[in-house]
Amino acid sequence: MSFDEALRIASREERFRAALYAMNTLLIQKGIYTQQEFEALFVEWVGKEQRRFQDEPVQASATTGFSA
Repeated sequence: MSFDEALRIASREERFRAALYAMNTLLIQKGIYTQQEFEALFVEWVGKEQRRFQDEPVQASATTGFSA
């Protein structure tokens, strides 16, 4: 399969995921970082996102953008 064909048949999300896969694979293979370092940073980011959503106040009603 060619690169152009892959771009054509992949969804937007699949293209994004493929790009991340390719970049991370190259960075690991080139010795820029290790698989363990990648996994540690991945876990760190997910943990921060989880805490961010837990810390955000839940609003009782949707905001309309209009003031009364």
